[in-house]
Amino acid sequence: MMRRVAWGITGSGDRLRQTVNVMKEVKKLYPNVEVSVYLSKAGEKVVKIYGLMEELKKEFKNIRVEIDSNTPFLAGQLQVGRFEFLLIAPATSNTVAKISLGIADTLLTNSAIMALKAFVPVYIMPSDYAEGITETELPDGRKIKIRIRKEDVENVNRIKAMGIFVLEKPEDIFGVFKKHFG
Repeated sequence: MMRRVAWGITGSGDRLRQTVNVMKEVKKLYPNVEVSVYLSKAGEKVVKIYGLMEELKKEFKNIRVEIDSNTPFLAGQLQVGRFEFLLIAPATSNTVAKISLGIADTLLTNSAIMALKAFVPVYIMPSDYAEGITETELPDGRKIKIRIRKEDVENVNRIKAMGIFVLEKPEDIFGVFKKHFG
């Protein structure tokens, strides 16, 4: 029996390449798990800027792009049990903030909130996890330093309190799949 996972990608380029590589490896490790990719509008732009769209299309057969907060109809599919869980990785601080406040005005924020209501596990890897200075990779491979604000970290703590499982790094995704699929 084919089991399914919904993977959401927002407009964060932070650790995007590493996340795509982990998901490609997960696909090999779990051939009986179908991963459907859901790109937010900004996620589609960032995936293209990082030159990863063709790679995603090659590796994952189900790729859908947000039209509005309910199209494609991911929230409903999560609620009726079509997917084992929702993974949003990487997630922008904007997406995390909206979810923490119950704002469901995008495909992925609406889907996360609806999944929680239906007792479907939600895993999020925020781009802004710990307060301080971090380094991230630009599309051309150069590194830049960015500041993570305490407000962003407070939002991460709020989604944890809501019952969302927060992942620190792309490699944590392996543990999620092992937990659900052995």
